[in-house]
Amino acid sequence: MDFLSFTFALILLITVFLVLSVKIVPQAEQWVIERLGRYHKTLHGGINFVIPVVDQRRSKYNTQEQIIDIPEQKVITKDNVSIGIDAVVFMRIYDAQKATYEILDLKQSVSQLAQTTLRSEIGRLELDETLSSRSELNSALLKALDEASGTWGAKVSRVEVADIVVPQKVQDSMELMLEAERKRRAVETEAAGQKNATIRVAEGERQKAFLEAEALERTAEAKRFEKEQLALGDQKAMQMINQAMQENHSAAEFLLAKERILAFSGIAASDSANKVVVPIETAEMVGSLSALMSVLNLDKPAANNAFKE
Repeated sequence: MDFLSFTFALILLITVFLVLSVKIVPQAEQWVIERLGRYHKTLHGGINFVIPVVDQRRSKYNTQEQIIDIPEQKVITKDNVSIGIDAVVFMRIYDAQKATYEILDLKQSVSQLAQTTLRSEIGRLELDETLSSRSELNSALLKALDEASGTWGAKVSRVEVADIVVPQKVQDSMELMLEAERKRRAVETEAAGQKNATIRVAEGERQKAFLEAEALERTAEAKRFEKEQLALGDQKAMQMINQAMQENHSAAEFLLAKERILAFSGIAASDSANKVVVPIETAEMVGSLSALMSVLNLDKPAANNAFKE
């Protein structure tokens, strides 16, 4: 009976020992194990074995990215304006041993360092620069926190300035300044537009005058060329007529007859009733009679003088 009880107690003790020796660590967690008060090892996700009672878990950390909210604080800018600012830090723990033994409270330390860095960086900037330089603030915070958290077994992935609260009086003044700036830009834009329009109108007028002058010059050149060509044609025609008359004496009569025909055609086409068409032979006879009468009139005084004598 005593042997059976001893065996049962031994089996029970071994079972409890084995159960306590097995440690199942969830994924994305790290456990820090101390043996007799000193660091022994870090347990990672999965099944692990320890010695019960001798090995004790000191701490555990989640290796997923964590968000640390930096509470709003009052800071003073370079131009002595008091503003409120808060931020958000994204951090991941990659070494549980350092996070346990290098820093007492990792999240609190990161928060305090972020607040100190914010006050330092904003103290170098004026209000306008602070409002327009969030990316520079984020970069400065990230650099400072990343350098410090590296020795604490953590990695700061990014920092974002969440909100910047400006006093109401300062905000009203800024709005007035912005309104004045917008009006100034509107006036400058309108003036620039009118200037450009005036320049374009003047340029158009100048181009128009230039084109008109060029057109007149080309027209005059065309007329001059036309007259020169007509004169050259008349010159050649006269030369040809002259040559023809030298070669054939009847050419002049032919040209005169041609001109008479054209003249009679124009007279015949006229609607005037006061016109008489006389044949060329009659006209020649009338011309002969006129000449004869002129001769007779000239000879008659001479005859009278002779008779008197």
